[in-house]
Amino acid sequence: MTELVPPDIERVLQHNSTLLKRDVAKRLAIGVPLLALPSVLHALGATNLVALSIPVGMWVLLFLSIRLANGLRMKVCKKVLHTYPLEYRTRVDRKQAEWLLLGTVYTVKLSQRGQHGAPHMRAVNASAVRRWPEGAEDGGAWFAGDPLFGGVMVVPDSHDMLFMQPAKWKKLDQERAEADPARIARAQQAGIAKLLEREPKMS
Repeated sequence: MTELVPPDIERVLQHNSTLLKRDVAKRLAIGVPLLALPSVLHALGATNLVALSIPVGMWVLLFLSIRLANGLRMKVCKKVLHTYPLEYRTRVDRKQAEWLLLGTVYTVKLSQRGQHGAPHMRAVNASAVRRWPEGAEDGGAWFAGDPLFGGVMVVPDSHDMLFMQPAKWKKLDQERAEADPARIARAQQAGIAKLLEREPKMS
């Protein structure tokens, strides 16, 4: 059997940083022209469309700012990858997806064939892109972190990255509190000792 070689974490981070920049640029390319469009429309005499373009442009940019402020996990993923080693999980099961302001949140189970008890994790694309990584369920994936606190999943071929934390976070409160001090300290160092998935309130 061929030995699996973990991906280079700097290449993984660079790949996802590029995805993030492309996504932000795409949304800016939509939102900014919509805000500038009223002056053009006014000059052309299409005043009935002026009132529409401004709120749509503002909505696109507001939505982008919310996503970047609440759903972006690049920094914590970098800390996790520099704190924990990448370990291979032979199976990736995606259970469901939930469309939230912070991003599309997937319920995922990373398991090792022949072993039972892998927890369900809530996972969001670290680059803020709203899509499930292509080929993520074709085989296994790399995981860095602690299932009790969370971590990072890296798709082998594409290097797409998902930030993950336990789906039943509250249920594991006591187990985390009673964990070995070194284990807790490591999670704190990686920035995953607390629940990070928080949907912003719009009220």
